[in-house]
Order: sequence, then structure tokens, then C-alpha cells
Amino acid sequence: MILKSVTLTNYKSFSSKTIKLDPNINCFIGPNGVGKSNILDAIYHLSFGKSYFNPISSQNIKHGEDFFAIKGSYEKNLKEEVVIINFKRNDKKVIKRNNKQYERFSDHIGLLPLVIISPSDRNLIAEGSEIRRKFLDSVISQSDKKYLDSLINYNKVLAQRNSLLKLFYKNKNIDNQTIHVYDQQLESIGEDIFMKRKSFLKDFVPVFKNKYKSISNDNEDVDISYKTDLENERLSVLLKNSLEKDMFLQYTSKGIHKDDLVFNINNYSVKKFGSQGQQKSLLIALKLAQFDFLKNQNKNNPILLLDDIFDKLDKNRVKQIINLVSADDFGQIFISDTDEERTKESIKEINNSNSIFNL
Repeated sequence: MILKSVTLTNYKSFSSKTIKLDPNINCFIGPNGVGKSNILDAIYHLSFGKSYFNPISSQNIKHGEDFFAIKGSYEKNLKEEVVIINFKRNDKKVIKRNNKQYERFSDHIGLLPLVIISPSDRNLIAEGSEIRRKFLDSVISQSDKKYLDSLINYNKVLAQRNSLLKLFYKNKNIDNQTIHVYDQQLESIGEDIFMKRKSFLKDFVPVFKNKYKSISNDNEDVDISYKTDLENERLSVLLKNSLEKDMFLQYTSKGIHKDDLVFNINNYSVKKFGSQGQQKSLLIALKLAQFDFLKNQNKNNPILLLDDIFDKLDKNRVKQIINLVSADDFGQIFISDTDEERTKESIKEINNSNSIFNL
């Protein structure tokens, strides 16, 4: 799959810009604030229907304007695919594929597989469990429509149960029969999500560990642990046992919506003890493992976005990363960097065509 061109209209810092793209490597060079990441974010937007850096649509409109539009022209499986995203302030976002509007945004997910590696990925380590679940769900959902539908349905039932808990708390009374109906639905959907997450991680973690070894020259050992309430107990039992607590809290405290991933290096917490270089290498290995997974599932090379990733990495780790992504099976790569010489030095190792855009 190749992105041939992208057009931005009133998107973030750009009034109007069309960029013809190289099928292999595209580098956007310039100082901070000129819009390098905005271009990569627009490409991400075309795949996921939202910004990677700011999912609030109105905040992606250029200051002083009322709308934004992004257009991407792709070649996939020898066919042309044109995706257009329009958003007008105080209106609904519209996503069109080949001039046909999607009824559900979720139907678009997976059409244009993509992996982004960015400094903001550090939130995967530094922030709470929600962002790690979102990463996990995003990877699986790009190749499994049923999983995405299950997530949407689970969250709907969860919101309904939470509303019921608030009502119980207000009335100081529990309707066990009604809450049991929601518990049954959560268990039915939640157990399936749990099993798919567990199965995915069983295959994913060894790939992730191998990627990290390549980046670190096999000097460190990393691991991911899956932390879940469902490991030792069925969800129906967990929900029943926590009902009184849930009523007091006015939300559901047990379930797959509380799952987490724990990252370790040499059996120590990456969050507490990992250096900046180790944390960045771990995140890059995580995303490169995601790339391999999506490629194998979709039988298509995802687009790879490398947003300012060379900062705070020593030359050896940069070289290892370039070696990993220089393989013929990596497809189209987009790089943003502030240092033109560093970028040129890096991509000369890759024996492929390239375009450098100075912003």
C-alpha cells in the first residue's frame, strides 16, 4: 500500500498544501513549529479518522477558519483508494472512501493500516492504564472487525450499567434483577475480549522482545505482563462480589475496562527505573512489533510514521533502528526531524528512493 499524495486544507498550521510523495521514504525537515508533525498527523488522521495528537476535531482547524479537509490518494492491491475527511465547526465529521460516505467510522478502521512512532508515545509508559488499553485495542482492531464491534458494544453496556449504579445510589436501593441483565451482557462480551487480548499478547510479546534485542544489541531483556481481573475469576463473579462497592463508587470497578500492560526491563519497572534511552527503545520496539503484526494480519505493508524519534537516542541505537526499517518488506516510511544532516546520514543506509521536504 502506497500513499501517493496528501492534500491539507485549513488543517492545523496549513492553509492549503498538496504533497506528491515518494513510494519509499519521505522526510520532512525543519525547526520545531513549522508543521512537520502536522503532516504526519494528517496521514494518521486518514487511517483512523482522528488526530493522533489531538482527538478534539475542532482544535485541528487552522486558527480563524471554520473547517478543515484532508485528502489522501492511495494505491492498494493495484487499485486506487481516495479517502477524504471533512470537518466543519459545530457539525459532524464526514469520512468518504471513493466518494462514498461511511455510515459508521468504525467501518473505516483497518482499510489503511498504519503505525506511528512519536515522542508522545512516552505516555504509554508514564500515564495510566487507559492509554495502554487503547494501544492494545488499536492494534487488534485494525485487523479484527469483530473485536472492534465487541469493544463498542461492551462500552455501551458498561455506560448503561454505570448509569444504573448512579440511580441505585441516589435511591439507596439495588434492583438485582435489572443489574443481573447487564452483568450477563458484560460477561458475554467481556470474556471474548479478554481471550482475544490474551491470545494476541501470546503471539505479540516474543516479536516485541526480538525487536528490542535488535535495537539494544541484545544487552537487555524486556517483557510485557498482562494485568487483568479476569485471570483468576469469571467476570460474572467479579461483578456480583463488587456490586455494593460499585454502587457506592457509582461506576463498575471490575472488568476488562480495567486491564493493563506492565513493561519491564531486566525484571525492573521501565516506568520507575528505565533511562530515557531505554524507554524510547522499548516504545520503538513496541511499535515495530505492531508493524509486523499488522503486516502479517492484513497481508499489506502498513505505512510507518517516524515522528522526531532520533532525538535522545545514541548513534548506535539510531543505526539499529534504521537497519530494522531498511528491509525491503517495510514499505513506505515517513520521517520528521529537525536535523537535516542526521536524517541524510540515516537514510543513506537505506537503499531506496527518497524525497526530502524542507519546511
